[in-house]
Amino acid sequence: MEFYTIKQNAMTELVEKKSRFIANIFYVENKEQCEQIIKEIKKRYYDAKHNCFAFSILDGKNIIQKCSDDGEPSGTAGEPILNAIQKNYLNNVLIIVTRYFGGILLGAGGLIRAYSNTAIEAINKAGKIIKEPGMEIQMNIVYQENEKFKYYCEKSNIKIIDAEYLENILYKLEMSEKQYEKLENSLKENNEQKIIDKHNIKILCRKYVEKQI
Repeated sequence: MEFYTIKQNAMTELVEKKSRFIANIFYVENKEQCEQIIKEIKKRYYDAKHNCFAFSILDGKNIIQKCSDDGEPSGTAGEPILNAIQKNYLNNVLIIVTRYFGGILLGAGGLIRAYSNTAIEAINKAGKIIKEPGMEIQMNIVYQENEKFKYYCEKSNIKIIDAEYLENILYKLEMSEKQYEKLENSLKENNEQKIIDKHNIKILCRKYVEKQI
């Protein structure tokens, strides 16, 4: 299942009637990761009155969403942040907006606008990408075939994560399920047999990877 998420973590700040709104946006993959980050942010901004948040996580075919006003009037903080996530069709995203009170009351409408605008700015700064099911794999390549192999990865849009130069070159690669199927088909057809030995391919883990457009 493909989904939109953020390209990178980011931070933005907005000042509204002397109140500071600081948004931190993170790529996350589960609730436990969200909870840990929320604890860290509350520790970082220990002197702030409010650390409001919202997240949306893809769990198989289900979407888990949660938001918190953290002491702000009900519906004025967490829901506007979550709404910004939903309007951008994002998943696997956590946004925490920290507020330092400036001494001037903003009212419900003012709070909703401030939290929403800060979250939207953070999303815009982080950028958006599409992710799809994929994996990390490990492969051994002989030195004589290294240049051909790197060309194969380049033309197939396969990301090289790491290379360890031992007796052979031990590559760690990231690719989508579709790219892996294409690799397997190439081996069956013997198109790449001289470069890649299917017995040297080891799947390290399953993960979501950025879709090449």
